[in-house]
Amino acid sequence: MTGASSQRRARDLQVEGGPSVGEIARHARRMCGSVIQSSGPLRYAIVDGLNVRDSRVHNYPPRWNAAPSQELLVIRRNHKTGDVSLDPLRWGLIPYWCKDPTGGRKPINAKCETVATLPTFRDAYHLRRCILPVDGFYEWKAIKGQRAKQPYAIAMQDGAPFGIAGLWENWKDPASGEWIRTFAVITTDTNELVAEIHDRMPAILAPGDYTRWLSDGPDPRDLMRPFPAGLMRIWPISTRVNKPENDDPSIIESIELASDAA
Repeated sequence: MTGASSQRRARDLQVEGGPSVGEIARHARRMCGSVIQSSGPLRYAIVDGLNVRDSRVHNYPPRWNAAPSQELLVIRRNHKTGDVSLDPLRWGLIPYWCKDPTGGRKPINAKCETVATLPTFRDAYHLRRCILPVDGFYEWKAIKGQRAKQPYAIAMQDGAPFGIAGLWENWKDPASGEWIRTFAVITTDTNELVAEIHDRMPAILAPGDYTRWLSDGPDPRDLMRPFPAGLMRIWPISTRVNKPENDDPSIIESIELASDAA
């Protein structure tokens, strides 16, 4: 990495207050660090006009514990043709201008308050917004006097999939010449439901806002708001979710909490 690149990367880390690569790996699960993509791709056709019948992802396997650095299905819009597609992208954003041969720190989240201005996210926010369709996500609650945090699953009351606001990037690996598509999800303040366990939550989009989020509009900041708590549900689950290799339907089964963890 050149001296200029090193200085720019250090400056971005300082401005964003971002953790190191190692810290991201250790703490990725503290804020929207794992999601559920268990529905088939056709059910994720949640944006009007999306058609994936002939898509190469029609046999995409269900994911009950999808984690950062893995590929997830993401909804994007081609601003030249207007076509909307469902594509596999890697979770952990690499800005197109990154010169680090490893891709840099690869943030998985971007705060709605600063996403339009921070160097790592601002171009993607204005030009390459996307939607991460999920069936649910996980958050972890700190328990007083205990080192381990209690995981919770969060989803819609009716079980329907929903869309999380995100950004995507296309980065060329300087070593291999391969183009790598990556994304990050946007977080906002919590609603009353999630506030019981965390102070942030994913920016869940209302279905009527999907088209505008994917549009050419430069700054749809009013769409990044806490989703209505009354439409959602939350329940405690096993710490098996802490390991990405545990990826099966039993992950989301509700458990009974001890009195000190409730």
